[in-house]
Amino acid sequence: GGATTVYADGRNAFSFPAANLPDDERTRFVIGNSFFRRNWVEAPSSTTARDGLGPHFIARSCGGCHVQDGRGAPPDFRNGLSEQPVALLMRLSVPGTNEHGGPVPEPVYGDQLNNAAMQGVKPEAQIDLRYTPVRGRFADGTRYTLHKPVYTLRDHGYGPMRQDVMTSPRIAPQVIGVGLLEAIPEQEILANAERQAREGGPIRGTPNRVWDAPSQRTMIGRFGWKANVATLAHQTAAAFVGDIGITSSHFPDEACTQSQTDCRDAPRGAKGEGPEIDDETLANVVFYQAVLAPPARRNPNDAQVLRGQRIFHEAQCAICHRPSYTTAAGPFPRLTSSALSGQRIWPYTDLLLHDMGEGLADGRPDFLASGRQWKTPPLWGIGLIRDVNGHQRLLHDGRARGVLEAILWHGGEAQASRDRVLKLSREDREALVKFVESL
Repeated sequence: GGATTVYADGRNAFSFPAANLPDDERTRFVIGNSFFRRNWVEAPSSTTARDGLGPHFIARSCGGCHVQDGRGAPPDFRNGLSEQPVALLMRLSVPGTNEHGGPVPEPVYGDQLNNAAMQGVKPEAQIDLRYTPVRGRFADGTRYTLHKPVYTLRDHGYGPMRQDVMTSPRIAPQVIGVGLLEAIPEQEILANAERQAREGGPIRGTPNRVWDAPSQRTMIGRFGWKANVATLAHQTAAAFVGDIGITSSHFPDEACTQSQTDCRDAPRGAKGEGPEIDDETLANVVFYQAVLAPPARRNPNDAQVLRGQRIFHEAQCAICHRPSYTTAAGPFPRLTSSALSGQRIWPYTDLLLHDMGEGLADGRPDFLASGRQWKTPPLWGIGLIRDVNGHQRLLHDGRARGVLEAILWHGGEAQASRDRVLKLSREDREALVKFVESL
């Protein structure tokens, strides 16, 4: 993260502000942190600054999904447990595009499934999850088993969904360095696509172009698993209304469809007199996320790490996971810090969409993203997820139980890279994982 980098590990590794953040902005960071982590409550409430939860929701706070500013995991349904997902949501849409070129919501249940609700309102549905084994072996004969998730929706609160509904599970990612990603110049993202097309190989990423509510214009997508969100301001405001049921000036209406009369009739926060989160508070939450610092690499000079780094490049992983950029300014100066500008950062992403093959396909388009395309996720901090969140569930739905399994799910444009990994010796596989986890 350049001068923003923090030297941290353990449970709080993702929760520090940029190291070069000035003192006055650290105060703003603390204020934004309080609204990111603390629970919202149902209206009406004496706590008017934090009321308005629901009517439908998934979590009661931003930190409910991004625990310790980290990464969510799929629910554990083993041994008869029936916990509902909090950090995993289900996107919904039907064929077609809306006025901005984005997905069309399912008419009865909207654009995402909410499995919790306030008193007197029905949850939309419940999610069941099971896994089917996908077995294979490396060239040296070592066997492996991947787990393919199978989702079932049950107990629909408002009747059946349309038969042509498209669903897509999405896990909550860690939020370190998002302000730095927002500050990568747009021309650098476009140059990534041009470079890959010019090389003429199978890897040909494309940018997504999406509608941004705060700026009221189409921009290049950077956030979300399909690069379906352009700015951190849009991402935050959309998550407030979609995941917690908190309205804002960007999304002033509750996510209640015409069929959900109990949802539409439920009490509103802020005494029903305006958005449930005011512009200043929302701006502070955006700022808090923007200045969350990426932790420093670990053991960069370790012999095994260096060996893994060489293998990473030889397998052409660095074409999509571009190592480095120099930041400029973010799109909304009042929502970020000038401390993030002019930094040499190492996120390991091209922020482009890539066809990842049928194994990872969700079949659900999102703006220009096809049902087989996913954005290249940044790799920084990936080796600390276990310390922060106690697991290492990777990919868009958390199906992979570690770095190597995530690689083995790669297909499509990344099939050749996956095939190279299948031919590696055990020692080289371990070195590759060691390198990625050092990031």
